[in-house]
Amino acid sequence: MTQPRVVTFLGPRGTFTEAALEQVPGLEDAERVPVANVAEALAAVSEGRSDAAMIAIENSIEGGVTAAQDALAATPGIRILSEHVVSVNFSLVAPAGARLDDIRVIAAHPVAWAQCAGWLQRELPGRAHLPAASNVTAAADLGSGTAQAALSTPTIGHWVEGLDVLADRIGDNPDAVTRFLFVGRAGAPGEPTGSDKTSLVVELPSDEPGMLLDMLEQFATRGVNLSLIQSRPIGDRLGRYRFVMDADGHIRDERVADALLGLKRFSPSVTFLGSYPRADGQRIEVEHRYSNASFEDARDWLRGLLAGEPDA
Repeated sequence: MTQPRVVTFLGPRGTFTEAALEQVPGLEDAERVPVANVAEALAAVSEGRSDAAMIAIENSIEGGVTAAQDALAATPGIRILSEHVVSVNFSLVAPAGARLDDIRVIAAHPVAWAQCAGWLQRELPGRAHLPAASNVTAAADLGSGTAQAALSTPTIGHWVEGLDVLADRIGDNPDAVTRFLFVGRAGAPGEPTGSDKTSLVVELPSDEPGMLLDMLEQFATRGVNLSLIQSRPIGDRLGRYRFVMDADGHIRDERVADALLGLKRFSPSVTFLGSYPRADGQRIEVEHRYSNASFEDARDWLRGLLAGEPDA
């Protein structure tokens, strides 16, 4: 795709999502537009108001970000272009002059609250949680008087004035990371790098015994590893679920393409979200029987049989 001129992201300015944008080359001159939620960020891309969006999709502590998974499944005409990983940690901040003893309510994004739960239970037991739309919003809204402190990003002082840091690096896991997706409008996938992921949303054809196994066998019998699989309700009635999946490999890899063909024959709805380079650069190793050459040899063998050639 051409270099984006407008990029949307979960705002306000200073969030971890904006930090992920710093990892995307060529955005120096792009207009960065903060929005209120992930669905709005993706809708702007789908409707042509933005060229691309950055969204958080998975956290190493809390797992998948369900709002982002649902938005990806529901937004037409988009493709994942790349993934990015950002180290996350948190500070407890309060208006200047506040003390720990003054705190009764703490504003925090739910994911941030969960990642600091051990520290909070140990140092500030019994404090109430006021959910916030983002880590920066939690700090920026402290003036409202509802909360006396907030969990926020370590760089919050660059964006919100008049705050004291009461405690720093309070996340329970110092190695916590969040995975982000850079999403653009639908187009032809890029070439494989040998270190790729393919993301999909798949619905089961019916709620019967063995349906989930049938879906997973489309990958297993072709040697395709799933690095993520999570069920999400479709929403039309109880018991109906779609599955958000990340598969190792690229749609241009024979084994992945063949698995997608199997899914399309099996499922009433398969949404291809994109094939893109892995953030960690780890190469995908496959057995010879699942290599591109092995699939090509098998097709040549079948063509020969159909043409009446002797079976060598």
